[in-house]
Amino acid sequence: MKTFVLDTNVLLYDPDAMFAFDDNKVIVPMTVIEELDSFKKLNDERGRSARLISRKLDSLRVNGKLSDGVKIKNGGVIKIEMNHHEVELPSDFTTQKADNQILQVALSLKQKGEKVFFITKDVNLRIKSEILGIPAQNYETSKIKIDELYTGWREIKVSADKIDSFYKDESLYLDEEFYPNEFIVLKDMAGSSKSALTKYSKKDKVLYQVFHQKSMPWGLKPLNTEQKFAIELLLCNEIKLVTLIGLPGAGKTILALACGLQKVVEEKLFRKLYIARPIIPMGRDIGFLPGSKEEKLGAWMGAINDNLEFLMDKGQSDAKRDEKIDYLFSTGQIEIDSLTYIRGRSLPQQYIIIDDAQNLTPHEIKTIASRAGHDTKIVLTGDPYQIDNPYLDASSNGLSYLVERFKGQEIFGHITFSKSERSALAALASELL
Repeated sequence: MKTFVLDTNVLLYDPDAMFAFDDNKVIVPMTVIEELDSFKKLNDERGRSARLISRKLDSLRVNGKLSDGVKIKNGGVIKIEMNHHEVELPSDFTTQKADNQILQVALSLKQKGEKVFFITKDVNLRIKSEILGIPAQNYETSKIKIDELYTGWREIKVSADKIDSFYKDESLYLDEEFYPNEFIVLKDMAGSSKSALTKYSKKDKVLYQVFHQKSMPWGLKPLNTEQKFAIELLLCNEIKLVTLIGLPGAGKTILALACGLQKVVEEKLFRKLYIARPIIPMGRDIGFLPGSKEEKLGAWMGAINDNLEFLMDKGQSDAKRDEKIDYLFSTGQIEIDSLTYIRGRSLPQQYIIIDDAQNLTPHEIKTIASRAGHDTKIVLTGDPYQIDNPYLDASSNGLSYLVERFKGQEIFGHITFSKSERSALAALASELL
């Protein structure tokens, strides 16, 4: 039996992490319990995760004493281990730090002959663990292969006759495996300019034309094929979950906003356009912000506001543009919020946009998806290579995880953008920097 010592950040990342190690022993050091206790008062996802973990541990007490170890269904054991202050660490490791107290527990168990592995999402702590001779690993249960992430579209070369047949019959069968709502660009294998944009229907097992490829939601014209595909997903009523991934300037946010406004304001198919994003600073945090909730959010929602102003401009004066935006907010057609406030809400018949979703954990993504009420559509946008959360990366963030888990579902659609349309400078910066 192996012994896995868990760090606090692993449990905050995934409250079910302690049940993910099969029939082995899982150690939760007392220092971790103390850290969770300090987090549980926070009114954010960390606080909610801390409270959830405490409830899960408390429910295990009916099966025995946690200090002795409690057996769980998969045959493993979960144990809360008291701190081992009697174990001496090298002089460079001060025992006043919580991280080092956790390492003390792992080192003590190793010295007793147990096969110990230290699990943490903190890179520096993994290095310190290895220095002490304790094998350290990242928590990778939800990790995916980012280089193999589903793109949502691909090119296939066929004969010119098949392309002609597609346009004549408005459908085409190909003896290949496709995902529901996957886009296929048909190209002439002989090298002519003949091509066609198609979308796969799992129900009929054929390729159909992209219905909205000439649409201009809220006056926004698609600038490339990828944007046409994205608009198709964003405007299709039967597709309830859409993910847009790509480099900065690809148009993810503005496309989502334009299609959301089209569906809410013009077509009135949804009651509200609900926009939220995680509150995670890039670089040094500027600390407490004064004012009301709306004033505080204004500092974080600059990208959303910039895109709304662009969409509302249409040659109008600044005053008229701002008046129109204010009207949409005052009538409740648009609501901007922090993801901190989404838990506990039920959001029926709403067009929900979650921006910067790459900064969310798989557990947080699950929380958001479970908020969707009747006739609600959720759009998540982000760039897995621009993550500000210190415990996430391109392979372990919730957005990438969701794409991989949902890619075979008929109510799901995804596009990975490869082109930046913001400016020549932005495109060059994305390529070179």
